[in-house]
Amino acid sequence: MTIRPLVRYPDRRLAMPARPVTAFDDALCELAADLLETMRAAPGIGITAPHIGVPLRIVVLELDDRDGPQTYVNPEIEWASPEMILHREGSVSMPGVNDEVQRHARVRISYQDLDGNMQTEDSGGLRAVCHQHEIDQLNGMFWIQRLSRLKRERLVKRFEKMSRG
Repeated sequence: MTIRPLVRYPDRRLAMPARPVTAFDDALCELAADLLETMRAAPGIGITAPHIGVPLRIVVLELDDRDGPQTYVNPEIEWASPEMILHREGSVSMPGVNDEVQRHARVRISYQDLDGNMQTEDSGGLRAVCHQHEIDQLNGMFWIQRLSRLKRERLVKRFEKMSRG
C-alpha cells in the first residue's frame, strides 16, 4: 500500500468524468488499497481514484470503525429520496475549507465489488451524503459546484489565501 499524491483544486482532472472499471484484477485491488492509505493520510472519510489522478470509477469510504473501509467500483445512484438534508462537506483535494451542501437524505446505489459482483446498498444520512459527493466527483462535478456562485467564489478565495500561506 502506497500513499499517493493528491490532485489539488483547481486541477482540470477533477472536472473530467471517470471511466468505468473493466478489469477486476490485482491492479484494481492495489489501487483500492492505495486509495485507502491516501485517504487516511489526508485525512478524509471518502476518496475517488480521480483524487489521485487515476480516471477510473472507484470510491473508498471509511465512515466508522465498526463497518471499516468499503470499496465501490462503478457506483451509480439508482434512487434518491425527495427529502433533502444539509451537510457540511469538503474534499481531500481542497483541504482546509468546507461548506454546507444540500443533498438527498437517502439514496440507493448499485456498484460492483472488487471481484466484479453486482451489489446494491441503501443508505441515509452521512453515508448517503458521501455516496452522492463521491459519485458527483466520478462524474466530473467537484463538490463546490453544488454551492451558489457567491458561496463558491468566497470559498475559492479563502482556499487560495490559505494555499499561499
